[in-house]
Amino acid sequence: MFEKIIEHALWKSRFIVLLAVIFGFMGAVILFIVASIDVINVAKMVLVIFLEGAHPEHFHEDVVAGIIGAVDLYLIAVVLLIFSFGIYELFISKIDAACTPEDCSSILNISSLDQLKDKIAKVIIMVLVVNYFQRVLHTKYETPLELLYFALAIVALAIGLYFTGKVGKK
Repeated sequence: MFEKIIEHALWKSRFIVLLAVIFGFMGAVILFIVASIDVINVAKMVLVIFLEGAHPEHFHEDVVAGIIGAVDLYLIAVVLLIFSFGIYELFISKIDAACTPEDCSSILNISSLDQLKDKIAKVIIMVLVVNYFQRVLHTKYETPLELLYFALAIVALAIGLYFTGKVGKK
């Protein structure tokens, strides 16, 4: 009797993950909105500069950095969405809206914590690559050695992405 009560309570306690699902989803929505506002602000800046006929000194870098910053936020929002969907599917239930009568496969179909971890890790790697690219835009290279370090960093990123793709396919 005591064992059944404990098991029942433990099973029902899984609903506590709904907090992570709800707040993860809210965080994703907030990041999507903020990133979209960033893109709108870049578009406004470009429009104002176009109408004025001016060409500021770092115009291209500022536009690219603003858009890359928004892409970075979008990717982080995607991480939160994948996390929310994955935790919900693992602990609560399959998402019925993602299923058809014949098939219940979804891009976010997650059946284990390892799958969830792998999907999130891949998106986080892309966030880091985009963030690196954003920082590189504002870096000044004054010596040939600094340019060599930059080139080596790009090669390291490329190799890392290559092997990440290879591991994901096995």
